[in-house]
Amino acid sequence: MGSNENSASITFRASLVVPCFNEGKRLDVGAFRNYLSARHAIRIIFVDDGSSDNTIEVLQQVCRGYEDSTHILRGGENRGKAEAVRAGMLYALNDGDPQIVGFWDADLATPLEAVAKLLSILDARQDIDMVFGSRVKLLGRTVDRKPIRHYLGRIFATVVSVALGIGIYDTQCGAKLFRAHPDLREVLAEPFLSKWVFDIEILARYIALCGNDPARVEQMIYEFPLQKWTDVEGSKVRPKDFFVAISDVIRIRRKYRSGRRLNPDASVRHGRELT
Repeated sequence: MGSNENSASITFRASLVVPCFNEGKRLDVGAFRNYLSARHAIRIIFVDDGSSDNTIEVLQQVCRGYEDSTHILRGGENRGKAEAVRAGMLYALNDGDPQIVGFWDADLATPLEAVAKLLSILDARQDIDMVFGSRVKLLGRTVDRKPIRHYLGRIFATVVSVALGIGIYDTQCGAKLFRAHPDLREVLAEPFLSKWVFDIEILARYIALCGNDPARVEQMIYEFPLQKWTDVEGSKVRPKDFFVAISDVIRIRRKYRSGRRLNPDASVRHGRELT
C-alpha cells in the first residue's frame, strides 16, 4: 500500500516508522486512525516483518482512507525488529524528503500524542539531533512498568553507559526521533549486529562517525521524560533476553570502539567538523 495521487501535494514534516511482527491482536486501530485523522503532517510507515498472523489485514484497516499519509512495507521473512526499523527508516529517507525520521513501538506503550512533545524539543534546540523518550517514573507522570523490567533496565542502561562512554538513562524506549541529516543515512547503511538492541548500535555508529568521541554524541541527544508509558501485555521481550542483550552490547563495543570510522572522508556534519 503506497501513497495515492494526492500525496505529492502534501508535505510531511516527519516520517515515523512502526515495526510490526505478529501484532494483529495488539495494534490499536482506533488510536492510529484517530491520530491520522488529525493530520499532524506526520507520515507513518508500517513495516511488517514477515508476520504469520493477520497483521497485514489489520494494518490495511488502519491505513484505509489515509493512504496519502501511510505506507506499508512488507518483508518476506522475519528478520528481527532491528532490520525492520532500518528498512523503514531508509525508505523514509528516500521518500518524501522528511526533516525528521524516527521509530515508534507498535503497541503504543508511548502514546502517539507524545510525538508532538518530542518534535517540540527539536524545534527549540537546534543543537540537538536526536530526541529519545525516557521512561522515568516521576511524580505527576504515569509510567507503568513491571518491577523486574525496570530493575533489569537500570542495570542494562548502566552497562551501556560504561560500554559507550555516554551517560544515558534509557536506551530501549521505543520512541525516538532523529534529524534527517546525511549522517543518519550513513549510520543506517549496514545491517545491525543485534536483532533487538539496535538502539545501542545506532549510538555506537554515531560515536564512530564523530571520530570515536562519545562526548560529542552525548551533546547531540536529548532524553525526554515521557508523561505516559504503559507496559502493554504481549511484549516479545522476556527477562532472559537481558543476557542476550548484554552479549550484544559487548559485540557492539568490540566492533565500534576499535578505532573504526564509518565515513573517514566526511569533513563537515551539520556545522560541526568530523575530525
